[in-house]
Amino acid sequence: MIVPLEHLLILSTTLFFLGLVCVLVRRNLIMILIGVEVMLNAVGLTLVGASSFWQQLDGQIMVIFLMAMTSAEVSISLAMVVYLNRRKQSIDIRSFDEMRG
Repeated sequence: MIVPLEHLLILSTTLFFLGLVCVLVRRNLIMILIGVEVMLNAVGLTLVGASSFWQQLDGQIMVIFLMAMTSAEVSISLAMVVYLNRRKQSIDIRSFDEMRG
């Protein structure tokens, strides 16, 4: 492995927490979805790095499944964003308060 595993884990942790901060702080629905995508990419990076470090293919196979799940999540999420934008004329999450239980 060219890059040490510790550097890869530091990068992945940084990406995950940046995505988490984006999810928790932002009020724009599209930015929240981008934060979720950054977090999923950080997990994928960790899986590929660990797979390379231990020279097993399990992590890389899991990343393929993660990418398939991510593509399905993106398509459903963007369809919901388009629907909510047409319904409320906004993608600010504060305008969807009536959805709370």
